[in-house]
Formats: sequence, C-alpha cells, structure tokens
Amino acid sequence: MATRHAAAEQPKPPVGPPGTNGAIPSPNQIAWQEREFIGFLHFGVNTFTDREWGEGHEDEKLFNPVALDAKQWVKVAKEAGMKMLILTAKHHDGFCLWPSKVTQHSVVRSPWKGGKGDVVKELADACREGGIDVGLYLSPWDRTEATYGDSPAYNKFYLTQIAELTKDYGKISEFWFDGACGEGPNGKKQIYDFPAYWNAVRSNQPTVCLFSDAGPDVRWVGNEKGFAADPNWAMVNLAGMTIGGNNKDQTHGLEGGANWCPTECDVSIRPGWFYHAAESLKLKTLKELVEIYYNSVGLNGVMLLNVPPDRRGLIHENDAARLREFRAAIDAIFKDDLARGHPATATNTRGNLPAYAPAMAVDGDKKTYWATDEDVTAASMEVDLGGPKKINRAVFQEAIALGQRVKSFRVEVHDGISWMEVARGETIGYKRIVRFPEVTASKVRLKIVQSRACLVISNFGVYYASPAVDPTEAK
Repeated sequence: MATRHAAAEQPKPPVGPPGTNGAIPSPNQIAWQEREFIGFLHFGVNTFTDREWGEGHEDEKLFNPVALDAKQWVKVAKEAGMKMLILTAKHHDGFCLWPSKVTQHSVVRSPWKGGKGDVVKELADACREGGIDVGLYLSPWDRTEATYGDSPAYNKFYLTQIAELTKDYGKISEFWFDGACGEGPNGKKQIYDFPAYWNAVRSNQPTVCLFSDAGPDVRWVGNEKGFAADPNWAMVNLAGMTIGGNNKDQTHGLEGGANWCPTECDVSIRPGWFYHAAESLKLKTLKELVEIYYNSVGLNGVMLLNVPPDRRGLIHENDAARLREFRAAIDAIFKDDLARGHPATATNTRGNLPAYAPAMAVDGDKKTYWATDEDVTAASMEVDLGGPKKINRAVFQEAIALGQRVKSFRVEVHDGISWMEVARGETIGYKRIVRFPEVTASKVRLKIVQSRACLVISNFGVYYASPAVDPTEAK
C-alpha cells in the first residue's frame, strides 16, 4: 500500500514549450513573411516600345533610360515601407538588363552608358546602400534566344544566366519564376527543368526564397489583384502542384499540407505592369491600395506591388506620391494599439506559467506568445481596454515558427453590459487583420473555436481607424 501511495504522489513533469505542429517555415521563409510589403520593378525594352509582352529581337538601341537612378527607386520604396525590390532582369522578350555572357541581346548593345551599363548591379548596390533586400525575376520564356524549344540546349543557356545573376550580385533574397511558355523558333515546345533551376539558384544563394505559382518556398496567390482568401493556409502539398498547372490548393493552401509555402499577392499600381505614359493618371486609388493591404498582409500573405520605372529610368512622380500617401495611411491606421500592455486573461494558460500567459500576446514582442495546454484547442483570451474605447480593427498573429494552427475564430466586444460578436473568420497564420463596424467597447475577446493543436498567439492588437485616416471607412 505504501509503495502504491508513494507512486501516486509523484510530482507531474514540468510543462515545456509547445512543440511544432505539421509543416513549419524555414528561417528564410519567416524573414520573407515579416517583410509584409515588397516591390516589383517591371522594366526593360517594353518600357520603350509601350508594350506589355515584347516580340523578341527588339532593337537594343531602344533601351536608353538616360536618367536612370536606382537610388531613387530605393528611396521611393523605403518611403513606402517596402522591404525588398524585385527587378525583371529578363522578361519574355529576352532582353537582359545585365551584360550576360551568353547573349548580346542586352544592355551591351544599348546606347545607355555606352553599352557599359548594368541595371542589376545598380539596383543591387542601391538596395544594399539603402538597407533593403534584392530580388530578381528571370523569365523562363525567351522569345529571342535561338535555342528556345530545344529543351536541353535552352535549359543549359538558362542555367548559365541563373549562375550569372546568383554569383555576381551579392545576396539575392527572392528569385522569381513564372510558368509562361511559348513555341520556340523550331516549333518545339520548351520543357523547363525547374528542379535544376532551383538547385542552381540555391547552390549560390542558400538563403534565397524561390517563388513560382507552385512554390517551392513561396506560392502565387492565383490572381493579379493582390487579394488572398480566407481560409489561407501556408501549407500545401508541393508534390501535387505544377508550375503553369491548375493547382486547386493554390489559393487557399491546404490544412495539414506536407510543405510550408505561403502566399505572395502580386498586383500593379497601374493598369499595366510596364510603364505606359497614358496610364500615369490611372493609378490605383489610395482606397484601392489600402483595401489590397487588408486582403494580402491582412490575410496571411505578402503584398507585392509593382511600380514600374518610366523611360527616364525613374519612378514616376505620380506613383511616388501615391506610395507616400499609402504609407501615411497604413502608419496612421496602426499607430495606436489600444490593447498593448493592458490586462489580459484567458480561459486556459499552458501550465499556468507566466511565460505562456495572455499578457505575452499584448507585450509588443513577436517572440513571446500566449499558449494553451497541449490538449486545449479551443479557448478564449480577452483584453481589458481600461475603459470605453472606439475600435473597429483587430490584428491577430500566430507564432508561425511552431506551425499554423487556428481553423476558426470569433471576435467579441463588451460594451459594459454584454458581449457581442463583431467578426469571425477561419485562418490566422502570420497575420490576420479583422475589420468590423465601429463600436465602443471596454473589453475585447478573441475566441478560438477550432485549432489543429494547442494555441500559440503571439499578437493581439486592437485599433481605431477613423474615416480621416482610412479611406476604406469613408462613406
């Protein structure tokens, strides 16, 4: 009896941190997601022909951006809050913005800088000087190269261009592929060797993120409007996806997918992707840009906004002004977190330990989080706002280094008399921004209805966006 009693009194093992759940991001993917807002620079011979897709073999002398200033691009990007610029080093027409050794269809035959120019180098140098990251787009489709359609020969050519771009310009943070494919001059269909392309990039850039409509590190959202979807899981099964294919899990991702591959939401500030003078008064409105932000960054994605340099080689004044307006609006909307540092309680806290208490979600530190016990996959957390406050925005984030977990949630507010639901949604992931009609509340509650595993909520923020600062609130 004594032995059995002693065994029953054994202390419980200490509660450790939550383990990972399912597919998890690499450090490079986390860094990519934390950029939130990045820029695309569609620039090349199309800028001077007023086309979107060049025919190939355009006269290289057309390319002559006499005032090109990559530092101005970076300045505009930083004013907008962009953390990276991705340049179209080669678009479908095959014209190269760097002096490639395997083709003369490049800046070497341009009058710009007497054929001695290198746009890729100018961008890379300007980005590093300005403290933002560099990304490159290299179109697999090449309407100039004679070997296109002779798959082994063209793949060798393309791999050489990958090597040039990944060896000679320092750190590249994102390498951008699309699946555009056309018939070669010999009438044969080009078969791209994407695994070889990816291996070639990684061999010289081990910390790069590779983008295509099917990953492997970052996936296309499935549209060019900049809008993600709800639910938006960062997981997919890459084995079931193909570049240029009909990928049914592309938009929403796949709960429980084997691979971490989050969503990049691309859209252009202009109707087209390349600069056209006729579009300089047709920019997306401030309201449209803010709406895109809510539906990209606010739906577990990254917003990739194209801002094409003009024929001078500068970001047009109208585009730059609109970007400054956009940055000012986002900063004003999310200036004052009304939950930051306020008392927080929860229906469950992992091991009742302070390290996992709900206060960790309102401390402004992305490395800390509120966590629940291992078997608790539905729980609530509420924040006392310290008195009645006007609110209409909430921001929630999961500690994605441990995986994406939340399947459905509700947002409730207390008006001093009773609780009222104001919003609901499915996934959270890296970041979820929830909008609801203006209410005056003294408390706010996040109710996790379903989760794949115990909860790990790293941020719980509450804001008030007035019509004066948020154009989406204007009547």
